[in-house]
Amino acid sequence: MWWRPENSRGRVPLTGSPLRRWVAGAVVGVALVAAMTGLIWLVDPNPPFTGLLVLYLLAVLPVAIWWGAGPALVASVSSTFAFVLVFDPPRPGRLAAVTLGVFTATSIVVADLAAGLRRSARESERLAGEQSALRRVATLVAEGVPAADLFEAVTREVGLLWDADLVRMERYEPDGTAAGVAAWGRSAPHQDVDVRIPPGEVSVARDVRRAGGPVRIEGFDGVRGSVATEARTLGIRVSIGCPVVVGGELWGVIAVSSRSPKSFPPDTETRVARFTELVATAITNAESRAELRRIADEQAALRRVATLAARGGDPSPVFAAVADEVMSLFGADCTSILRFEDDGTATYLAARGWRDPGLRRPGTRRPSDQPATIEAVRRTRRPARLSYAGLADDDLPPSLRGEGIRSGVAGPILVEGRLWGIIGVASRGAPIAADTEERMIAFTEIVATAIANTESRAQLAASRARVIATADATRRRLERDLHDGAQQRLVSLALELRNTQAEVPNTLPALSGDLGRMADDLTEVLDELRELSRGIHPAILSESGLGPALRTLARRSAVPVELSLRLAKRYADPVEVAAYYVVSEALTNTAKHANATHAEIVAEERDGTLRLLVRDDGVGGTDLTDGTGLAGLSDRVEALGGTFRITSPAGGGTRIQVSLPLSARDGQGTSW
Repeated sequence: MWWRPENSRGRVPLTGSPLRRWVAGAVVGVALVAAMTGLIWLVDPNPPFTGLLVLYLLAVLPVAIWWGAGPALVASVSSTFAFVLVFDPPRPGRLAAVTLGVFTATSIVVADLAAGLRRSARESERLAGEQSALRRVATLVAEGVPAADLFEAVTREVGLLWDADLVRMERYEPDGTAAGVAAWGRSAPHQDVDVRIPPGEVSVARDVRRAGGPVRIEGFDGVRGSVATEARTLGIRVSIGCPVVVGGELWGVIAVSSRSPKSFPPDTETRVARFTELVATAITNAESRAELRRIADEQAALRRVATLAARGGDPSPVFAAVADEVMSLFGADCTSILRFEDDGTATYLAARGWRDPGLRRPGTRRPSDQPATIEAVRRTRRPARLSYAGLADDDLPPSLRGEGIRSGVAGPILVEGRLWGIIGVASRGAPIAADTEERMIAFTEIVATAIANTESRAQLAASRARVIATADATRRRLERDLHDGAQQRLVSLALELRNTQAEVPNTLPALSGDLGRMADDLTEVLDELRELSRGIHPAILSESGLGPALRTLARRSAVPVELSLRLAKRYADPVEVAAYYVVSEALTNTAKHANATHAEIVAEERDGTLRLLVRDDGVGGTDLTDGTGLAGLSDRVEALGGTFRITSPAGGGTRIQVSLPLSARDGQGTSW
């Protein structure tokens, strides 16, 4: 068949059917002979024999070249009769036979040669068109265009090259269906791509999967199914399918269909395979790029979460960040982080994407329900995956009803070997990726590390608080023992000495003076013992509370103090003791080292926290490491979960800010 370009793409026949083409050639041949005869007769009614043969041969050769041997034979017979009947009537027999033989042989040779040249030209043009199409597709592959654009380009190129009526590209899904990814049609280039062919239905995709190689289907007569029905509706008579193999695995198929049973030569499958190889390369490249992007995104997410975890403190931001990152990375519709409780329930710590977020607020408990990935993880201590596809809403676990969930995956959070909780993801559409369990491990490990660090810090803080509480109790006991024991005895002894002095006769003034000096010395010892007792633990703090104790410190301070108290009640002993010693040490340093003329103390309760401010107008330059005793007070404050901040620029005075939570930790758990 002879071809010509159409809009620089595709091919259309130059003429109609072979019979019409043959008749047209014969008519043209007869017309050429008649025209040649009339022209020769007008020029010379008795032309030379050889010249006449050459002229008639010139009329036959174009027909042989353009229309083939059949029409050329008609032209040869016509020229022979014209030659014999018009120009040489006396010798029709032998001369007619010779002339006809020469013309016929020449026509056949020339027609065969012309046909060969046409075939070569067509093959060259076909190869050139095919190579151009391959180059265009290869360029798209090299440029890394989106897969959808590449697939569409491949179906269009294949359809135009082979003059197909319909070309489809389909991808094999894990459940055996063939999902459309691109389609092209001659009458309607933009075909419906969203097509899913069941695994058992008769189709090119099914036969390619079964054969593991190219297939050719000659018609769909008598076959049931949507594919066969569509083929009959479109008048498809023949379809060819070529597999797309990616990484040694059957990925999909390119199906080329035509209404003409003779459209595809025997080598069509091999030639289409060249395009499937490019498609496979593009898919491999795209998957590699996607994998690199996925790894980069995952590592970036892990770094962000790890940075939060490394900051320490409350792990709630870590839970929220992990929930966001996991839902984004794994393409999930919902995600949850839960902690297992001893009573069989689980507490939500973070949740994203749920239609009813109120049921999953942080701190909300959910009971055990079946079948659920959470319970599967609790039972096995291993990752779990469940599918709810095909279940009615009433058959779902109570916690999932109304959410439209079709599949879920959960990974355990193991903290120092014990099952602490889970990270779960869920999907309302396609199943969650097969490698989700493995990829989730990195996030569960970061969460476990954050929890372990928080628990370790909480245990350390609780331990420090217990040590401080024990020391304070010991100091209080010493203070009581000194007050009730040694001080009382010294007071009694001093009184006895005074009484004895009063009874000494006036005749013994030396003895009276000695007893007086002894009583005075005993009083000084008693005053020193009382001061020491206050240093061990101020009795006024235990008896009257923080406010009166701070007022006493302000009165005794060597530097004038402006005191502002907004305290409404008594507080826990560890809090009051810590606050008292902070103020006491600060005033002592101000008097000894600051060369200050004024100090200010502010103590108030705000937002469940006791806040202290002690500042002076001294020389500044105070440092926690300079041996002033503030470092130990900072440890005491931090052990209670508080904060201790000192600002002391040289020449700018000293400012100490303390914040103490009024809900003291007990070391037995955390609020999350």
